[in-house]
Amino acid sequence: MSGKVSELEILLVPIIEALGYRYWGIEYLSQGRHTLLRVYIDHPDGITVEACAEVSRQASAVLDVEDPITGDYTLEVSSPGMDRPLFTLEQFAAYTGEQAKLRLRVPYEGRRNFQGVIRGVEGDEVILQVGEHEYLLPIDSIDKSNIIPRF
Repeated sequence: MSGKVSELEILLVPIIEALGYRYWGIEYLSQGRHTLLRVYIDHPDGITVEACAEVSRQASAVLDVEDPITGDYTLEVSSPGMDRPLFTLEQFAAYTGEQAKLRLRVPYEGRRNFQGVIRGVEGDEVILQVGEHEYLLPIDSIDKSNIIPRF
């Protein structure tokens, strides 16, 4: 997890929880002059557009005062959705048995993209079964991961 994401979590998680929602994760994408800050929130009853707007208003106010992001940025508040991104070992453990797509920061055994079944976690690694092979992938090496929804 980057230092910037940690800094943003310190500012935003208390706001999200105070409003009655569960913090799911942050995507912080800095691309030259434009930065995208996507904050995912969850709730047992689901997330409405109004919930996203409420969190967005409160988060914007804090971000304006604390100013942790230099330059212009876009703030998006969203539900994790059916293809929810996974950020933590706890989230991977909770979705054991589900299909997932993962992209690594650097190649492992010549590849960066994996798709398979989450078999659990071991220490700080995610166990992903791809066909007949199980991979132990360190959580810190995972750049992006999403559940593949079942219909």
